[in-house]
Amino acid sequence: MSGSAKNGSLFKFLTLICIAALFLVIAVGFYFIKNSDKSSSNTNSSEVQNNAESETAASTEAATDEVTTSADEVEPTEPVDPESDKIDNIIANMSLREKLCQMFIITPESLTGFDAVTASGDTTKSCLTEYPVGGLIYFSINLEDVEQTRSMLRDAKAIEKEIGCIPLFYAVDEEGGTVARCAEKLGTTAFQPMFTYKDQGDAAAYSNAYTIAKDISELGFNLDFAPVADTWTNPENTVIGQRAYSNDFKEAAKLVSAAVKGFNEGGVYCSLKHFPGHGDTIEDTHVSTATSAKTAEELKNNEYLPFVSGIEAGADMVMVGHISMTAFDSVPASISISMITDELRGKLEYDGVVITDSLSMAAVAKIYPPDELAVKSVLAGADILLMPEDFKTALTGLENAVQSGQISEERINQSVKRILELKSKRLELNK
Repeated sequence: MSGSAKNGSLFKFLTLICIAALFLVIAVGFYFIKNSDKSSSNTNSSEVQNNAESETAASTEAATDEVTTSADEVEPTEPVDPESDKIDNIIANMSLREKLCQMFIITPESLTGFDAVTASGDTTKSCLTEYPVGGLIYFSINLEDVEQTRSMLRDAKAIEKEIGCIPLFYAVDEEGGTVARCAEKLGTTAFQPMFTYKDQGDAAAYSNAYTIAKDISELGFNLDFAPVADTWTNPENTVIGQRAYSNDFKEAAKLVSAAVKGFNEGGVYCSLKHFPGHGDTIEDTHVSTATSAKTAEELKNNEYLPFVSGIEAGADMVMVGHISMTAFDSVPASISISMITDELRGKLEYDGVVITDSLSMAAVAKIYPPDELAVKSVLAGADILLMPEDFKTALTGLENAVQSGQISEERINQSVKRILELKSKRLELNK
């Protein structure tokens, strides 16, 4: 073979090798490029997934934070009291006269105009329709025997249902001892004055009150103006005397507390009397002005103790007496803003029903006419006016005071709400 042919063959062989090598390089390059793309794609997919997961987690956390924040920002709501709503609705649908009538407890004679009432019939019905008072109080003149008393009260309750008025308080003074209408006239359990039981402790105070409450509730009464929360510290005091449970303030506090529980568990409402304390006076508010020079500090440490313990035990009312507390002002406590609003409601923090002592007593009735006396009592903070000398004149006085703006209707609503809240504890508000 010639040299030229050899060189030609060699050239062809090298060319083929180069071409083959080129194809190999291209193939290898393509392989790496393809794998590189896959890797990049997987990486990007992973990054997208991770980003999505991160965004989801962040979103969830944000939502959780938002819910938590919203929950934290929500104001706690007051629990709904259906009974309170019911009472508010009743008041909203009452006329001014109906509201004002609720603020009176009067005798059946004052309601009907009769000299002595011993039955509840057509006259009672017509008068209650016109004057739906908060309650009636009965005395010995109204009580002949057990069956008559039961019938009188039973018929009165039937009338209130028939005419659709708010149930009444049917009240009596039954302290035991010297003030005991039912024991004297109807033969219910008789007791010595409460002072004579003081050494027998709170068990006797409870038992006596429970028995009295059972006796009078079986007759049809639902309110007893007892116990006496005065402390007998002045031996010359005859208007209270042994009606008090003790002559020691702390002992009286224990005994009055027990008595309140006895009255309540025996089935009747009860009332502490006679705030701010009538046991150290000489005068009798039934016949004249009575005064006390006790200071706020003295009252707090002494006279107030039985009232505080009685309120804490669940007393339904506090009766304010006609004693003039000269360290505070110059007017009887029953018309004193200082004594009712500042002391009883303010310092003693009492928000229950406040009732005056009888407004026909000389300590107030000889000084103020019935309409003026009624207005002064309400302005001072009283909720119930007991036995004004002239009920219709007193009612008209309150109506005029509201219509003139001297007393706001909202102030009247406050008293009526307290009265209806108290009634709803034992009575069915069927209005």
